[in-house]
Amino acid sequence: MDYNHDVASELTKQNIVKLLAELPDGVEVVAAAKTRTPEEVLEVVQAGIKIIGENYVKEAKEAYEVVGKRAKWHFIGTFQKHSVRRKALEIFDMIESVDSLEIAREINRRCAQIGKIMPILIEVNSGREPQKSGALPEDVEQLVRQISGLRNIKVMGLMTMGPRFGNSEDSRPYFVETRRVFEQIKGLELPNVEMRYLSMGMTNSYKVALEEGANIIRIGTRIFGERNSA
Repeated sequence: MDYNHDVASELTKQNIVKLLAELPDGVEVVAAAKTRTPEEVLEVVQAGIKIIGENYVKEAKEAYEVVGKRAKWHFIGTFQKHSVRRKALEIFDMIESVDSLEIAREINRRCAQIGKIMPILIEVNSGREPQKSGALPEDVEQLVRQISGLRNIKVMGLMTMGPRFGNSEDSRPYFVETRRVFEQIKGLELPNVEMRYLSMGMTNSYKVALEEGANIIRIGTRIFGERNSA
């Protein structure tokens, strides 16, 4: 028996139990599983996590083969056009990172082929950072209006990325801006648009995100522990 593995597994379970106990009702946790093994993903699902977030289709496929439908699967990475393949769309229950009409159209086309309506979130570049993906806040409404006409996609809300490191308060302006856009679009009551989810906040910033209205948080390190750099 691997003692170190058993200790790590117990710590992971304790992390999850503590995290879930402190969250308000109605908040969903996405375990950000980037670089984690399928076995690690299975462990967090067995410990109570209900949604797995994957950045890469290849890693998602490998984890899905082990975990299957015991969890829901969200794509939280940058979705490239070449990533929009049938198997990927069959695995994922939501795509959180749509930021262009081109990608939305490709998802819609592929989903039509398999008879699926894909829930999506629009990714907002709330910090207006050129190195990050996402639609600028002033462009989100137009993008949502354009996507709302696609029959095999349903817009379910917005997602944004705050700064990954640093003081959690540095993220607050990002979250305030995204919440403002969220409420603006929600008030329009557009057809085929249900502004239900506001996905904001990671391990270093989720508490601030919750204060600003997030009801999906994406947690990696707080659940899995630090990544092994070896």
